[in-house]
Formats: sequence, C-alpha cells, structure tokens
Amino acid sequence: MTSTEVLSMYENIAGLTNQMVLAARTGAWDDLTELEGQCEAQAHAANALAVVSCAPRVRKIELLKQILANDRAIRNITEPWMSRLFNPAQAPHQQS
Repeated sequence: MTSTEVLSMYENIAGLTNQMVLAARTGAWDDLTELEGQCEAQAHAANALAVVSCAPRVRKIELLKQILANDRAIRNITEPWMSRLFNPAQAPHQQS
C-alpha cells in the first residue's frame, strides 16, 4: 500500500469520527452506531498497513490526533448518558 493510500484511509477514519461526534451531539444514536461500525472496519484495515515515510508520517500523526480528539468528544457525550441509562438512580430527578 502506498503512502497516499495509507493517508487516504486515515483521512476517511478522521472523517467518520467527525461524523460520529456530530451524531453524538445530536443524539442520533442509530447513526452513531452505524458510523462506529464503518470506523471499526477502516481501523482494522489500517492496522495492517506498512510504515509510512517521513512527510506522510507527519500528516498521519495529525490525523491520529484528530481521531483521538473526536473519540474523546464522543466519550464525553456518551459516557454520562450511558451511566444514567445503566444506573437510573443516578439520573437527575424531575419535579412534577
């Protein structure tokens, strides 16, 4: 696989994680789940790739940082929701 193909794959993953952040922010959980599956498939393919040369390596690192930041944003949105879902006693009480 060429450096261009490797970077293209990481660009795709970064784009998917951007979409995942938007889905999480808007509460589009079905979309988030579908995008997560697409991202996972791309990530498995990316793990099998060869080492990238110097200039593309810098871009690859930038993309990985973006992907990790997107992952953090998704977790910041979904983890409190998941906690309330699985621990209803911790959910804020609504007054009648």
